[in-house]
Amino acid sequence: MSNPDSFIEEVTEEVRRDRLFRLFRTYGWIGVLIILGLVGGTAWTEWSKSRDAARAEAFGDALIDALDQGTPAERREALAGVPSDAEQTAIQQLILASDPDEDKATTLAALDKVAADAALSVAYRDLAVLRRVLVAGAEQPLADRRTALQGIAAPGRPYRALAEEQLAYLLIEEGKTDEAIAALTALMQDQEASASLRARLAQVVTALGGTLPETANG
Repeated sequence: MSNPDSFIEEVTEEVRRDRLFRLFRTYGWIGVLIILGLVGGTAWTEWSKSRDAARAEAFGDALIDALDQGTPAERREALAGVPSDAEQTAIQQLILASDPDEDKATTLAALDKVAADAALSVAYRDLAVLRRVLVAGAEQPLADRRTALQGIAAPGRPYRALAEEQLAYLLIEEGKTDEAIAALTALMQDQEASASLRARLAQVVTALGGTLPETANG
């Protein structure tokens, strides 16, 4: 070999290839497993999405069929018999609880079931609490309604503004008009209050003889 440096480089490269080949033979199965895991994970994700979509579609179809029944009693019976799981049950129970004029006891029981199910998301549970207070009305002691509403009126809760509205109405029910006006006008300036809620609050404040805040007047 006329060039010792070139010879050394070739030998070094050969040693590197030999070492890499030995490493691949020893640990190559790890890479294969990783690849198989990625492929399998993707397939599982797609299968899960397809399964969930089919399950949701079947649940929706069953609800529609149940709601097509003739009488309220037949609709409730059909709705109660629709197979469901997890948050589907919350939807099912909330629909069951949508007809209090026909069967108030059943409505309240359905809402209680949703509100007490810790496996459901807080949005479903809080909505059930809010709906229950509205359905129960004066039949439920005012103190109990206030306690229930205060529980879902904490910062960060999904129906906080609506719960605050109902708490203000309890003040009206107690005859505390000035406190109610103060609570309602404060809520009107709350960033979480929707436009429709602000409009509703403005009507109530005006009816109570209160003065609307400058933002509402502007």
